Amino acid sequence: MAATTATDTKKEEAEKEEESEQVVTPWEVSAKDGGKIDYDKLIDRFGCQRLDDSLIQRVERLTSRPAHVFLRRGVFFAHRDFGEILDAYERGDKFYLYTGRGPSSEALHLGHLIPFMFTKYLQDAFKVPLVIQLTDDEKFFWKNLTIEECERLARENTKDIIACGFDISKTFIFPDFGYVGGAFYKNMADIAKRVTYNQAVGIFGFAGEDHIGKVSFPPVQAAPSFPSSFPHLFSGKENLRCLIPCAIDQDPYFRMTRDVAPRLGYHKVALIESLFFPALQGETGKMSASDPNSAIYVTDSAKDIKNKVNRYAFSGGQDSIEKHRQLGANLEVDIPIKYLSFFLEDDVELEHIKEEYGAGRMLTGEVKQRLTEVLTELVERHRRARAAVSEEMVDAFMAVRPLPYMFE
Repeated sequence: MAATTATDTKKEEAEKEEESEQVVTPWEVSAKDGGKIDYDKLIDRFGCQRLDDSLIQRVERLTSRPAHVFLRRGVFFAHRDFGEILDAYERGDKFYLYTGRGPSSEALHLGHLIPFMFTKYLQDAFKVPLVIQLTDDEKFFWKNLTIEECERLARENTKDIIACGFDISKTFIFPDFGYVGGAFYKNMADIAKRVTYNQAVGIFGFAGEDHIGKVSFPPVQAAPSFPSSFPHLFSGKENLRCLIPCAIDQDPYFRMTRDVAPRLGYHKVALIESLFFPALQGETGKMSASDPNSAIYVTDSAKDIKNKVNRYAFSGGQDSIEKHRQLGANLEVDIPIKYLSFFLEDDVELEHIKEEYGAGRMLTGEVKQRLTEVLTELVERHRRARAAVSEEMVDAFMAVRPLPYMFE
């Protein structure tokens, strides 16, 4: 065994120091002293790659449609093997999409919608099937919720997911409590046998006081990465590749999965990963279910949205009109600008607002008014779509069935 060098030691010390500065796990995201997440450091630590313009241009060329606003503006900014997915697609090989939701709340906030809005675009653009996992078991392990409550929230959250417009002929939605067994459980067992306890501690940070339910969960989230977990969909297609759109805090699950995949005879799952959606109070703030004013929810009324944006959205504008006209706004910290960057689709209008506001010719109140309009329209559209989702539609999306036209 090679001796540890001074360089190795320094690298380990730097990694430990960086980990102490910011914590990013599937269950906790925080930066030291309330600072911002350093995504460059996170990419280095996780070992993923920046999503560059050449990949975005390839997506446009292969799909013959403009890149999604989340791609154009760097909301989805990192990846693992996305280029290989595009290579395979260009050769005529198919792939499938996999994303998920941990159902721990009655209503989703806008940050929760982002992966589903983007996944809908990918499904439409590449004309591929999608599996959506509802990790009701995970929330039972991590939250103070009963199994029955987790199952109920899974169905409620599914209505919001369906409202994003997914194609039922290409989409299978499943709750873990309702689906796990058979071929899916075999893959879970295969994955679990190939990950040591020490590896799990290193990846997820489990501690001695964590119950074994938490330690046993990662193979459950890993299993949908392998097509054989869904024999009713992909029988005879065990070589199918999988692409996962998700926030970067989910990366640890799939680092583990990618390590195991070749030993099980599967392709390594590919990922395309997003930034974190900031709280209204600023990027140093945290959206919290215990603080409804930290986020815009899909159940908020137009009045709620206006009130939250005006009262709580952190502004980069100056503290007086005279000073603002002179110095302009600090766009780097301004939450209305960041939210518009996510949800205002018109690139020309966004650039105009940023230019005018940054130069002090546009005031904070005007920017907040435009954001209120954009968010109100988005939430109202979602509310109408969700109201049309019946219990029978939830059952239909969750039905274990073949999808005969999923690649058409």
